[in-house]
Amino acid sequence: MTVLDSLAPCPPGRWTHGHVTVERVRTGSITLYRNGSDLRVTHSLHPEDLSESLVAGVTSSIVDSDFGQDEFELTMVGLVRSTVPGALESWTTYYRNSLNELIDGTADFAPIHDMAAALVRGDVVDLGSCFGFLPLRLAGKGTAVTATDILPGTMRLLDAVAPQLGLSVDTLVCDAAHVPVPDNSADTVTAIHLLEHVDDEIGAAVIAESLRIARERVVIAVPFEDEATACHGHIRTFDLAALDALGDSTDRPYEVFEHHGGWLVIDAG
Repeated sequence: MTVLDSLAPCPPGRWTHGHVTVERVRTGSITLYRNGSDLRVTHSLHPEDLSESLVAGVTSSIVDSDFGQDEFELTMVGLVRSTVPGALESWTTYYRNSLNELIDGTADFAPIHDMAAALVRGDVVDLGSCFGFLPLRLAGKGTAVTATDILPGTMRLLDAVAPQLGLSVDTLVCDAAHVPVPDNSADTVTAIHLLEHVDDEIGAAVIAESLRIARERVVIAVPFEDEATACHGHIRTFDLAALDALGDSTDRPYEVFEHHGGWLVIDAG
C-alpha cells in the first residue's frame, strides 16, 4: 500500500486509499461492506457531523473481527475527506468541530483533556500526539507546546491545519522512546493514551525518555479496559496497580489516581 497522504486530492464525495473506499451517499448511517479484500464504507454525514465523536460511531459499526487499526484509521480519514470538498477545508472542519466539543465538554475525551491541562506546568512536549488535539488545546491557553508523533503524515496535517485555527504548535516527527531534544528541555512531558499502544519494554523506554526531557513533571494517562481495543491499536491494558508499579520503577516521587481512566504523574525535578 502507498504511504497515506491525508491531504491528497480526491473526487467530491468519494475517497480511496489502497483497498478502502469511503463514499458519501444521500441517506443512511455509517455502514461497512467487505468484498473479498476490499472494504467499502458508506455514510451520509454532513460537515457539522465531522469530529472526534465519529470514533465511537465507527467503533460501534464494526462487526468484523479482522478490522484492525489500519482500516479503522483509513475509514476515519475517508469519512472526513468524503464529507467536505477540499483537503484543507475538510480537515479544518474536523479539527474545529472536535476542539469545540473538547472545550464545551461534550466530547468523550473532554475530561481527559481537562485533567491534562490542569496538570501541566510551563512549556510542554507531548508524546504520541496523533492528530494533535491536546497540543492545540494547550496552545489555545497560551502554552508553548511541541507535538510529536512517529507518523510524518499526522504532523504534516497538524502543521497545515493549526494556522487555519489561529493556533501555533511546533511539531516533531519521532519515536516517543527516542525524542531528538536536549535533556531538561521542557517543563512538562505528556503521554496521554500512548502507553496502551506499545509493549512493556517500549513503554519503559518512553517513560525514561520523558524523565530525561522533563524539568518538572511527566504526566501519563491510560484508558482502563477489560480487553485491549485492537481497532484503536491498543495492545495492553492497565489498572491502578500496574500504574503504581510503573511509578515505583522510576525511583522518583509519583502519584497515581483514577479519572476517566488512570493517571501517573511523576516528579522529574
